[in-house]
Amino acid sequence: MTARDFAPRLAQALAKVGPVCAGIDPHPALLSAWGLDDDGPGLERFGLTMVEAAQGVAAAVKPQAALFERRGLPGMVALASVLRAAREADLLAILDVKRGDIGSTMAAYAEAYLGPRDAGQDAEDVLDFVADAITVSPFLGFESLAPAIDRATQCGRGIFVLALTSNPSGREVQHALRPDGRSVAAAICDAAAEHNRGRHPMGPVGLVVGATVERGVAEAGLNLDNLNGPILAPGFGSQGAGAAEIRAVFGAARGRVVVPSSRGLSVHGPDPTRVRAAIVRMRAELTG
Repeated sequence: MTARDFAPRLAQALAKVGPVCAGIDPHPALLSAWGLDDDGPGLERFGLTMVEAAQGVAAAVKPQAALFERRGLPGMVALASVLRAAREADLLAILDVKRGDIGSTMAAYAEAYLGPRDAGQDAEDVLDFVADAITVSPFLGFESLAPAIDRATQCGRGIFVLALTSNPSGREVQHALRPDGRSVAAAICDAAAEHNRGRHPMGPVGLVVGATVERGVAEAGLNLDNLNGPILAPGFGSQGAGAAEIRAVFGAARGRVVVPSSRGLSVHGPDPTRVRAAIVRMRAELTG
């Protein structure tokens, strides 16, 4: 592990600028509110503005891939431009793609989004979707993620594994008990911790745990203190979680928590200075 790998860079960012992750979710209604067309150039302008606002005050940005993909090739060109801008701003990019498959297909997803980036691929005419970290789904079995974990380790990237989400139907799978008596979510957490064991300042295998699932962490038996990896905690703001919920859910692991917010920040656009001020206010609430 080097200083330019994802985990040490994230640890440094959390210590320096706090836990805010600026979500880049170009919903049609937001684009309209910003006076942008729902097309490739509109998506790009939205994303570049969010990167500009986040630079130096947020730990990371998190583009939602589907909201770019829905516009076909122009949307994917816009996504590549946003990821390139984040790299140029030395800002960590967590790409929310939630990929999960088996064998060579998972390996292909990992290559597409985790690299390595070929020489010259920052050129304007190359679509490059390599991010610092991606979200992945383990519900075809945690071992199905091996190609992504291997690729992340080799290329200095990270992954965030869905573990305990806040959507009500998630309990059907995540709280289900395995033959060994552990919940599926607890087994995911334990498997991630095993991959992170001995890494400093933390390992590259993180978890997605909703910020609104306080009782769920105990009910599912997750040992987040033992994870030694980052945690992506959606649910802040309009979904009901505040600083008190972050403290209650994550306890001693709070120093490794990345807190994304999308609409709560982008509603202040299109002026990047207003979005930036909203990020600073959110950071103060979380760290105060």
